[in-house]
Amino acid sequence: MAEIAALLRPFIELEQIQLGQISIYIDLILKWNSRVNLTAVRRAEDMVQRHFGESFFVAAHLLQPQAKVSVIDLGSGAGFPGVPFAIFAPQARVTLIESNGKKAAFLNEVIRQLKLGNVTVFNQRAENYDGRTQLVTMRAVEKFSKAVPFALRLVEPGGHLALMIGSKQVGAAEATDSNPVWGSPVPIPGGHSRVLLVGTKKVIVG
Repeated sequence: MAEIAALLRPFIELEQIQLGQISIYIDLILKWNSRVNLTAVRRAEDMVQRHFGESFFVAAHLLQPQAKVSVIDLGSGAGFPGVPFAIFAPQARVTLIESNGKKAAFLNEVIRQLKLGNVTVFNQRAENYDGRTQLVTMRAVEKFSKAVPFALRLVEPGGHLALMIGSKQVGAAEATDSNPVWGSPVPIPGGHSRVLLVGTKKVIVG
């Protein structure tokens, strides 16, 4: 776990129990990846930085460890950034929306192995999710013209939409919808030209 802690140091410093959860998580990804295709990143060391490091950096930027907010990770895939959010803020209520059955099964196994009582998996298309939340996250976003307005539907008025995207995608994201008030992009460490772009959903009066 010392190696994991060292790899994460540019992004965040975590407790031993959290590092242990990451170790279990990595083992599960390596075990499942050949048959479910969870990630194109194959080396455990690269997973720590590309997936866990970036996700925990964003979690620390958006949440306090004691936060009791509700979070939706839209199109969760292998669970990033939603599961790291749940590890970072154990009192947050995290919903992982993933329509792919095999990936949803993987996510449920992660929840079971890591004993994450604050996470649920919604194994249907996001269009079928009935509810709104304070924070919606999306990672590796494509087709912004459809994805951003749709994600905003899940955000409470005054809530936030957080995108983990490439720095060259910022303009496309900001041009998709006039509702959110976009903040300045926050560079994510790691040298991959990725940023955190957060929009606040306007409260419409009248």
